Amino acid sequence: MSKKGVIYLFIFLIFSSINSSIAQNTSKEIQPLTDILTGLEAQYNINFTYVDQTIEDISIIRPDKNFSLEELLDYLKTYANLDFILIDNYNVVISKRINPLSKFITQKLEEIVITNYLTKGISRKSDGKTTIKTEDFGILPGLIEPDILQTIQALPGILSVDETVSNINVRGGTHDQNLILWDGIKMYQSGHFFGLVSAFNPYLTTDINVSKNGTSVIYGDGVSSVIDMQQTNSLDQDFKSGAGFNLIHADGFAKVPLTKQAEIQLSARRSVTDFIFTPTYDQYLQRVFQDSDFSNSPQNSTQIVSNNERFYFYDIAAKLLYDITDQDQIRFNFSTINNSLTYDQLSIADENVSLTNTLEQNNFAAGVQYLKYWNSKLTTTAQVYISNYDLIATDFDVINNQRQNQENKVKDLGIKINATNHIDDNLKLHGGYQFNEVIISNFEEVDFPDFTSFVKEVNRTHSIYGEAEFTSADKNTYARIGIRTNFIEKFSEFFTEPRLSVSHKLSNNFRLEFLAEFKSQTTSQIIDLQNDFLGIEKRRWILSNNEDIPIIKSAQGAFGIHYNKNKLFISAEAFIKNVKGITSRSQGFQNQFQFVNDIGKYQVLGIDFLINKQFETFSTWLSYSFSNNNYTFDNINNNTAFRNNLDVRHAVTFASTYAINNLNLALGFNWHSGKPTTLPTEVQNTANSSIEYKSPNSTNLSSYFRTDMSITYKLKFGKKLDASIGASIWNVFDRRNIINTYFAEDENGEIVSIDNLSLGVTPNISFRVRF
Repeated sequence: MSKKGVIYLFIFLIFSSINSSIAQNTSKEIQPLTDILTGLEAQYNINFTYVDQTIEDISIIRPDKNFSLEELLDYLKTYANLDFILIDNYNVVISKRINPLSKFITQKLEEIVITNYLTKGISRKSDGKTTIKTEDFGILPGLIEPDILQTIQALPGILSVDETVSNINVRGGTHDQNLILWDGIKMYQSGHFFGLVSAFNPYLTTDINVSKNGTSVIYGDGVSSVIDMQQTNSLDQDFKSGAGFNLIHADGFAKVPLTKQAEIQLSARRSVTDFIFTPTYDQYLQRVFQDSDFSNSPQNSTQIVSNNERFYFYDIAAKLLYDITDQDQIRFNFSTINNSLTYDQLSIADENVSLTNTLEQNNFAAGVQYLKYWNSKLTTTAQVYISNYDLIATDFDVINNQRQNQENKVKDLGIKINATNHIDDNLKLHGGYQFNEVIISNFEEVDFPDFTSFVKEVNRTHSIYGEAEFTSADKNTYARIGIRTNFIEKFSEFFTEPRLSVSHKLSNNFRLEFLAEFKSQTTSQIIDLQNDFLGIEKRRWILSNNEDIPIIKSAQGAFGIHYNKNKLFISAEAFIKNVKGITSRSQGFQNQFQFVNDIGKYQVLGIDFLINKQFETFSTWLSYSFSNNNYTFDNINNNTAFRNNLDVRHAVTFASTYAINNLNLALGFNWHSGKPTTLPTEVQNTANSSIEYKSPNSTNLSSYFRTDMSITYKLKFGKKLDASIGASIWNVFDRRNIINTYFAEDENGEIVSIDNLSLGVTPNISFRVRF
């Protein structure tokens, strides 16, 4: 299908769906309780807090619009058969009717500062983190499915300078400084299609918690942020499944009760790119391979040709839940993520010479967790896991008759023990121990001239932590304070990391927030050469050796003020972040510092601003982020500060979503100033074999601008069967955004500029069914 055909279909879906929605009269129809609650929040200016499983599959007749709040809650209690507890004038907690026999498992919900933050399914908590519930997820511009790592980039202060989910920059940090967890297991691969699609299937990943600062001491690593993804941990006793496809991949999932005490959850996804050529795949292909060995650089384009490419990806995840007793639960997890690329290189001079280049990327994870509910106040958990990452490439240079093999392998073995004690309704204590053994190896082999390099590092870390969470009796003040101590065996060093999160409600409308933390991490990614791993996956994991690769340490703080009234939310948060122990090899320099090894630091000063207005069927928001991000290295640039490679000074997003009945529409605009770049000097010294450059990062690329739109429509076929169709267009106006520029010498010794471009106009269509 052509791009124009997809766009015409998109417009047709919009108008046909609107006409269908207008024709429906739902005033007296039975509707899902989740949909009804959304409208009631806007009508009564209240927030409903609940566990998803509590209200799923419950449908009632929409209550009378003239009900008082008291009459409304009585009506909901009667017809939904649930408890609706009014905490204050603005917050209502929904819970199941208490069973006196279930005395062991109690759940205390964190207070939600704002629901439907940006769109349905995203909420902001009192401890500063943002939670995304994929089951309740509405719609965002350019997305027709709840892509986890694309979704979090809608939050202020989070973006990707190259549009990928494998390079997410949180407040000016590099991607390796994000701690990405899947059911408590650290993941070293985050993207499919080499960064254009999240590697985590969203349909069994029910909760995603994102913390930019003030994180809990339960988490180690991640000096920039924590992205904690959780699958459901409770038995539903109800079979659920679904399947769908879009122009890139097909997937399916199932939750299957085995007995009253056991359930298995399965999900699988595979690309269709090696079977079907679509306009979406065409754009992805151009974006990923535009600056790689596969795309033929100017130096060899007249001598070799690449063909017979075969690319695909898949992921499989499984979780077994078994409740031994009401007090004892055991959980088994398994996940594998894979990207595979092969293509042939054929010499034009000798057509008989054809060699196959390969690239394999895989992350395998498995774990077991035991939960013990000792009583209604004390809970303990113990988890053992392994996370294994492999990146393997074979690259043939047909012209020079050379073969290069590269490998980057990570093995992470972890043990976590945690205890939580609810002292009373206002105080909760956490404490625990964590052990990690991380083994990282890097191998490189060239057959002509003969060269072999193998480096293997091992690190073991022991951590203990303690934390207290306090909520005042009037619910106006929340505080979490904790301390974590890490002991690194290899260096015999202790690192103590205090962390703090405090919020206080000045009135019913204003809330103040203060967040602070110290963190450290021993794993990072470097870029040795721009053609590492065929030039497609340029980053490789390494371990700190406390010499030329130090331990990365961070200290950051933030102060925010938030206003929330009548579904109008205004937020401003100022922050400072200092990170030291970074290496120049981890920053991706492509100027005079590309082959320089040095140790340095960076400091970010900035502010995140958001204004979000919600109506019953409409939500619109404007976010603005300002940041000033500067490097200082020991030897580079005479120890003088200069702009960070990720110094995006200004970033603006304006977007709106519209939801009525089964129709969801979204339109959004994204703009940010261009990232810094370094230009060659006008006059080059011909005696110098390398390019001479001006002051580092003294020039900006042109600004980035993108418009996205999307639409989804739900179809209801019965109580257990429903479907949805969707269409989206990424970069509607096909703007030519330059996301990176570097310089090289051509065969004649002339300096040429090489531009990396963003995705062009990229349509997508999806269809899903649930039963």
